[in-house]
Amino acid sequence: MTRLSVNINKIATLRNARGENNPDVVATALDIESFGAEGITVHPRPDERHITRRDVTELAPRLSTEFNIEGYPSPDFIKLVKSVTPTQVTLVPDAPDAVTSNSGWDVLSNNVFLTEVVREFHDAGIRVSIFVNPDVDQIKAAASTGADRVELYTKHYADGYDTDREAAIAPYIVAAEAARNAGLGLNAGHDLSLKNLTYFHNRIPWLDEVSIGHALICDALYLGLKDTVKAYLDCLK
Repeated sequence: MTRLSVNINKIATLRNARGENNPDVVATALDIESFGAEGITVHPRPDERHITRRDVTELAPRLSTEFNIEGYPSPDFIKLVKSVTPTQVTLVPDAPDAVTSNSGWDVLSNNVFLTEVVREFHDAGIRVSIFVNPDVDQIKAAASTGADRVELYTKHYADGYDTDREAAIAPYIVAAEAARNAGLGLNAGHDLSLKNLTYFHNRIPWLDEVSIGHALICDALYLGLKDTVKAYLDCLK
Protein backbone atom coordinates (compact mmCIF):
# COMPACT_ATOMS: atom_id res chain seq x y z
CA MET A 1 0.00 0.00 0.00
CA THR A 2 1.33 3.41 -0.98
CA ARG A 3 0.28 6.16 1.38
CA LEU A 4 -0.77 9.62 0.23
CA SER A 5 0.70 12.36 2.40
CA VAL A 6 -0.73 15.77 1.54
CA ASN A 7 1.64 18.71 1.81
CA ILE A 8 -0.37 21.65 3.19
CA ASN A 9 2.20 24.41 2.70
CA LYS A 10 0.02 26.12 0.10
CA ILE A 11 -2.91 26.23 2.52
CA ALA A 12 -0.67 28.19 4.88
CA THR A 13 0.52 30.43 2.03
CA LEU A 14 -3.07 31.41 1.29
CA ARG A 15 -3.79 32.07 4.96
CA ASN A 16 -0.67 34.17 5.40
CA ALA A 17 -1.62 36.40 2.47
CA ARG A 18 -4.23 38.10 4.67
CA GLY A 19 -2.55 37.74 8.04
CA GLU A 20 -5.60 36.09 9.59
CA ASN A 21 -6.62 32.48 10.15
CA ASN A 22 -8.56 31.81 6.98
CA PRO A 23 -8.18 29.13 5.79
CA ASP A 24 -7.52 27.43 9.11
CA VAL A 25 -4.47 25.21 8.57
CA VAL A 26 -5.24 22.76 11.37
CA ALA A 27 -8.93 22.43 10.43
CA THR A 28 -8.01 21.87 6.79
CA ALA A 29 -5.46 19.21 7.71
CA LEU A 30 -8.09 17.38 9.77
CA ASP A 31 -10.52 17.59 6.84
CA ILE A 32 -7.89 16.17 4.50
CA GLU A 33 -7.42 13.25 6.88
CA SER A 34 -11.18 12.69 7.00
CA PHE A 35 -11.23 12.60 3.18
CA GLY A 36 -8.89 9.59 3.27
CA ALA A 37 -5.33 10.91 3.12
CA GLU A 38 -2.93 8.76 5.14
CA GLY A 39 -0.56 11.54 6.11
CA ILE A 40 0.08 15.28 6.40
CA THR A 41 3.35 16.89 5.33
CA VAL A 42 4.64 20.34 6.28
CA HIS A 43 7.86 22.20 5.53
CA PRO A 44 8.45 24.94 8.12
CA ARG A 45 11.01 27.27 6.57
CA PRO A 46 13.09 29.70 8.62
CA ASP A 47 11.17 32.76 7.28
CA GLU A 48 7.80 31.11 8.05
CA ARG A 49 6.45 32.22 4.69
CA HIS A 50 3.93 29.40 4.79
CA ILE A 51 3.97 26.84 7.61
CA THR A 52 4.96 28.39 10.93
CA ARG A 53 6.45 26.87 14.04
CA ARG A 54 3.12 27.43 15.75
CA ASP A 55 1.40 25.42 13.01
CA VAL A 56 3.75 22.52 13.67
CA THR A 57 3.10 22.48 17.40
CA GLU A 58 -0.66 22.81 16.92
CA LEU A 59 -0.87 20.11 14.27
CA ALA A 60 1.17 17.47 16.07
CA PRO A 61 -1.32 16.52 18.82
CA ARG A 62 -4.37 16.79 16.55
CA LEU A 63 -3.42 14.58 13.62
CA SER A 64 -4.50 10.94 13.57
CA THR A 65 -2.45 9.92 10.51
CA GLU A 66 1.28 10.08 9.87
CA PHE A 67 2.89 13.48 10.39
CA ASN A 68 5.89 14.19 8.14
CA ILE A 69 8.02 17.30 8.69
CA GLU A 70 10.42 18.33 5.93
CA GLY A 71 13.32 20.69 6.25
CA TYR A 72 17.02 21.41 6.35
CA PRO A 73 18.42 20.02 9.62
CA SER A 74 19.59 23.25 11.20
CA PRO A 75 19.77 23.35 15.01
CA ASP A 76 16.44 25.22 15.17
CA PHE A 77 14.75 22.71 12.87
CA ILE A 78 16.08 19.75 14.82
CA LYS A 79 14.86 21.29 18.08
CA LEU A 80 11.39 21.93 16.63
CA VAL A 81 11.01 18.43 15.22
CA LYS A 82 12.19 16.74 18.41
CA SER A 83 9.74 18.84 20.45
CA VAL A 84 6.74 17.32 18.63
CA THR A 85 8.12 13.86 17.65
CA PRO A 86 6.34 13.36 14.31
CA THR A 87 6.16 9.97 12.63
CA GLN A 88 8.77 10.99 10.08
CA VAL A 89 11.26 13.72 9.35
CA THR A 90 12.41 14.24 5.76
CA LEU A 91 15.82 15.87 5.44
CA VAL A 92 16.18 18.24 2.49
CA PRO A 93 19.26 20.25 1.46
CA ASP A 94 17.40 23.50 0.76
CA ALA A 95 19.03 26.87 1.29
CA PRO A 96 16.95 29.13 3.58
CA ASP A 97 15.82 31.29 0.65
CA ALA A 98 14.89 28.43 -1.70
CA VAL A 99 11.45 28.79 -3.28
CA THR A 100 10.99 25.03 -3.25
CA SER A 101 13.11 21.91 -3.01
CA ASN A 102 15.03 21.67 -6.28
CA SER A 103 17.55 18.87 -5.76
CA GLY A 104 18.38 15.94 -3.56
CA TRP A 105 21.28 15.73 -1.12
CA ASP A 106 24.84 15.08 -2.12
CA VAL A 107 24.91 12.38 0.55
CA LEU A 108 28.43 11.30 -0.36
CA SER A 109 29.82 14.71 0.56
CA ASN A 110 27.58 15.17 3.62
CA ASN A 111 27.70 11.63 4.97
CA VAL A 112 29.17 12.40 8.38
CA PHE A 113 26.77 15.29 8.98
CA LEU A 114 23.71 13.31 7.90
CA THR A 115 24.74 10.27 9.90
CA GLU A 116 24.87 12.41 13.04
CA VAL A 117 21.47 13.96 12.29
CA VAL A 118 19.89 10.58 11.59
CA ARG A 119 21.22 9.24 14.89
CA GLU A 120 19.81 12.22 16.79
CA PHE A 121 16.33 11.77 15.33
CA HIS A 122 16.44 8.02 15.87
CA ASP A 123 17.29 8.63 19.52
CA ALA A 124 14.04 10.64 19.68
CA GLY A 125 12.08 7.78 18.09
CA ILE A 126 11.50 9.50 14.73
CA ARG A 127 11.71 7.75 11.35
CA VAL A 128 14.14 9.49 8.97
CA SER A 129 13.91 9.89 5.20
CA ILE A 130 16.60 11.57 3.08
CA PHE A 131 15.62 13.50 -0.05
CA VAL A 132 17.75 12.28 -2.98
CA ASN A 133 18.02 12.42 -6.74
CA PRO A 134 17.51 9.09 -8.57
CA ASP A 135 21.19 8.23 -8.27
CA VAL A 136 22.30 4.78 -7.13
CA ASP A 137 25.49 5.97 -5.43
CA GLN A 138 23.61 8.60 -3.45
CA ILE A 139 21.02 6.03 -2.39
CA LYS A 140 23.70 3.64 -1.19
CA ALA A 141 25.27 6.50 0.73
CA ALA A 142 21.90 7.31 2.28
CA ALA A 143 21.63 3.73 3.49
CA SER A 144 25.05 4.03 5.12
CA THR A 145 23.82 6.96 7.27
CA GLY A 146 21.32 4.67 8.98
CA ALA A 147 18.30 6.42 7.42
CA ASP A 148 15.07 4.45 7.21
CA ARG A 149 13.94 5.71 3.82
CA VAL A 150 14.83 7.87 0.86
CA GLU A 151 12.46 10.21 -0.94
CA LEU A 152 13.08 10.40 -4.68
CA TYR A 153 13.02 13.91 -6.16
CA THR A 154 10.59 13.40 -9.04
CA LYS A 155 10.65 16.72 -10.92
CA HIS A 156 12.74 15.29 -13.76
CA TYR A 157 10.23 12.48 -14.19
CA ALA A 158 7.36 14.98 -14.27
CA ASP A 159 9.19 17.22 -16.75
CA GLY A 160 9.85 14.33 -19.13
CA TYR A 161 6.53 12.53 -18.78
CA ASP A 162 4.76 14.11 -21.77
CA THR A 163 7.71 13.66 -24.12
CA ASP A 164 8.69 10.07 -23.31
CA ARG A 165 7.35 8.58 -20.12
CA GLU A 166 9.37 5.38 -20.52
CA ALA A 167 12.61 7.34 -20.65
CA ALA A 168 11.43 9.58 -17.82
CA ILE A 169 10.65 6.70 -15.46
CA ALA A 170 13.72 4.59 -16.30
CA PRO A 171 16.23 6.13 -13.84
CA TYR A 172 13.60 6.08 -11.11
CA ILE A 173 13.03 2.35 -11.51
CA VAL A 174 16.77 1.76 -11.19
CA ALA A 175 16.90 4.04 -8.14
CA ALA A 176 13.87 2.40 -6.55
CA GLU A 177 15.41 -1.05 -6.99
CA ALA A 178 18.65 0.21 -5.47
CA ALA A 179 16.75 1.52 -2.45
CA ARG A 180 14.95 -1.79 -2.02
CA ASN A 181 18.21 -3.72 -2.33
CA ALA A 182 19.77 -1.46 0.30
CA GLY A 183 16.93 -2.17 2.72
CA LEU A 184 15.53 1.35 2.51
CA GLY A 185 11.88 2.33 2.47
CA LEU A 186 10.87 4.42 -0.52
CA ASN A 187 9.03 7.74 -0.74
CA ALA A 188 8.63 10.07 -3.72
CA GLY A 189 7.61 13.64 -4.30
CA HIS A 190 7.82 16.85 -6.32
CA ASP A 191 5.54 17.68 -9.26
CA LEU A 192 3.66 14.39 -9.06
CA SER A 193 0.12 15.03 -10.28
CA LEU A 194 -3.10 13.41 -11.43
CA LYS A 195 -1.56 13.24 -14.90
CA ASN A 196 1.61 11.33 -14.03
CA LEU A 197 1.07 9.66 -10.66
CA THR A 198 -0.72 6.48 -11.78
CA TYR A 199 2.03 5.53 -14.22
CA PHE A 200 4.75 6.24 -11.66
CA HIS A 201 3.00 4.09 -9.08
CA ASN A 202 2.27 1.27 -11.52
CA ARG A 203 5.93 1.06 -12.50
CA ILE A 204 7.18 1.30 -8.89
CA PRO A 205 4.40 -0.37 -6.90
CA TRP A 206 6.51 -0.85 -3.77
CA LEU A 207 6.47 2.85 -2.96
CA ASP A 208 5.75 3.47 0.71
CA GLU A 209 4.56 7.06 0.36
CA VAL A 210 4.08 9.95 -2.03
CA SER A 211 4.06 13.50 -0.72
CA ILE A 212 2.03 15.87 -2.90
CA GLY A 213 1.11 19.47 -2.26
CA HIS A 214 1.22 22.08 -5.01
CA ALA A 215 -0.50 20.08 -7.76
CA LEU A 216 -3.11 18.71 -5.37
CA ILE A 217 -4.07 22.15 -4.07
CA CYS A 218 -4.21 23.50 -7.64
CA ASP A 219 -6.54 20.65 -8.64
CA ALA A 220 -8.70 21.36 -5.59
CA LEU A 221 -9.50 24.82 -6.98
CA TYR A 222 -11.47 23.07 -9.73
CA LEU A 223 -12.51 19.75 -8.21
CA GLY A 224 -12.90 20.63 -4.55
CA LEU A 225 -10.61 19.34 -1.83
CA LYS A 226 -12.56 16.19 -0.95
CA ASP A 227 -12.87 14.99 -4.54
CA THR A 228 -9.25 15.87 -5.25
CA VAL A 229 -7.94 13.78 -2.35
CA LYS A 230 -10.10 10.90 -3.58
CA ALA A 231 -8.75 11.28 -7.12
CA TYR A 232 -5.14 11.09 -5.90
CA LEU A 233 -5.95 8.07 -3.74
CA ASP A 234 -7.48 6.42 -6.81
CA CYS A 235 -4.15 6.86 -8.62
CA LEU A 236 -2.50 4.72 -5.94
CA LYS A 237 -4.90 1.78 -6.07
